[in-house]
Amino acid sequence: MIGHTSLKRLSFVVGACLAIVFAVSGLPAKDNKKIVDHPDKLKFGPLKFEVPDVADYQHKLANGSSIYIAPDRSLPLVNISVTIRTGSYLEEKMGVAGTTGRIMRQGGAGELDAESFDERIEFLATNMSSFVGGTRGGASMNSITGALDESLDLFFDMLKTPRFEEERLKVSLDSRLEGLKQRNDNPAGISNREWSWLIRGNDHFTAKVLTKADLDGLSREDLVAFHKKYFRPQNMIWAVSGDVEPKAIIEKLNAQIAKWDVEAMDVPWPPPAPTHTPKPGLYYVQKDIPQGRVTIGHLGVQRDGWDDAREFPLTLMNDILGGGGFTSRLVKRIRSDEGLAYSAGSSFGMSQHWRGVFRMGYQSKSETVAFAAQIALEEMRRMRDEEVTDEELAISKSSLVDAFPGNFDSPSTVASIFASGEYSGRPADYWTKYRDRARAVTREQIREAARAHLDPEKLVMLIIGDWEAIKPGDADGRASMAQFFGGEATALPLRDPLTMEPIDE
Repeated sequence: MIGHTSLKRLSFVVGACLAIVFAVSGLPAKDNKKIVDHPDKLKFGPLKFEVPDVADYQHKLANGSSIYIAPDRSLPLVNISVTIRTGSYLEEKMGVAGTTGRIMRQGGAGELDAESFDERIEFLATNMSSFVGGTRGGASMNSITGALDESLDLFFDMLKTPRFEEERLKVSLDSRLEGLKQRNDNPAGISNREWSWLIRGNDHFTAKVLTKADLDGLSREDLVAFHKKYFRPQNMIWAVSGDVEPKAIIEKLNAQIAKWDVEAMDVPWPPPAPTHTPKPGLYYVQKDIPQGRVTIGHLGVQRDGWDDAREFPLTLMNDILGGGGFTSRLVKRIRSDEGLAYSAGSSFGMSQHWRGVFRMGYQSKSETVAFAAQIALEEMRRMRDEEVTDEELAISKSSLVDAFPGNFDSPSTVASIFASGEYSGRPADYWTKYRDRARAVTREQIREAARAHLDPEKLVMLIIGDWEAIKPGDADGRASMAQFFGGEATALPLRDPLTMEPIDE
């Protein structure tokens, strides 16, 4: 039933729409001619956007830590986040880092047990979270302005003195164990772990896989020790946005940090690089599913500074090949032209501390996996052999440049992107030069980048699916798996989801 208020609102909207229609219909004929008859004919002027100046946002706390503040008085809300120099690359026991990051928030803090802490921040309408990832940790808080002081007290309790309650730890570990049990239910999970091992080896922290034994070996004492060692205010970078005045919020944070009596410690950095060299070839994991999940690729490049001349030719090359959605070649040919997959794409990684990864991927029904692979490799080779078209390059550049302002679309993202930049060592002028560097890329540079960094001889192909159905290819004889890698294929075992040991067939 539509209430009286809803009817009034509906009447207002209808009336407004009719007024617009009548106003437009009453325009002089010369103005009507300006209305195009098809969206393709719409023309827009260049998008004007000035990159924020980092100097307008950067401040220092009393302990020397950086803080980036982006005031926004539009709503009585305050966002605070902190990036912490830590990560699973530092852990001595598998799973400690990530579990520490989770239970910091879930396990109570300061004088409050877990339930009381949850109830208090809920009463204040405050949100808090914490995490530890591979190469960084962090925490965040969102509070209404009126509850900021008490919320800050609780936030710093969580950062300084988390309780890591045993019961909450047990609940979290039990939940993670249930997740482990379901690993093999999802072909994407199987593909991701096997691909990581093929590319990185199984010793690098980015490729290690948690097991039940790892979970069983975790204790509250492990979390306390990891937190005590790495959570120090000197290793933090802050980002604040919302209803704040810079001087006032700096004073509040300084007062909180002054009560955090802990010595500074240099955290090992950068994280260690993988030493594994991928072995080219075709690999598969037998899984009785109707579609094959395919990943094809090899190592990418390591960033040579933030002004690396390879970055934008490689970025645009990948966008045209498979990273640009429906305008990319892989999507056009594999999905649109041949109807072999719902989605297809590519990515090209340029990592800071080690080589990134180039990969193409798609899912296709078993009998057309080979044909789709043939197309993917054709398009990869075409990037090496031919220059992209003027239209492709223009579309790709436009996409990159037009999307650029989204990096700074709110005060929160402005503060966060500058804080993240300091953590990773990215200079402020990276962003001021970004669009000009993208616009300057030529067709020849893209081809040179492809020839230098797309190598058919180093490809690794991984397939998760019903191998006996995939191997022969399609009934039309367009392609079969025998045409790749000399017809040789290496079977990888499906692994026990709890132990990661091969399952005996």
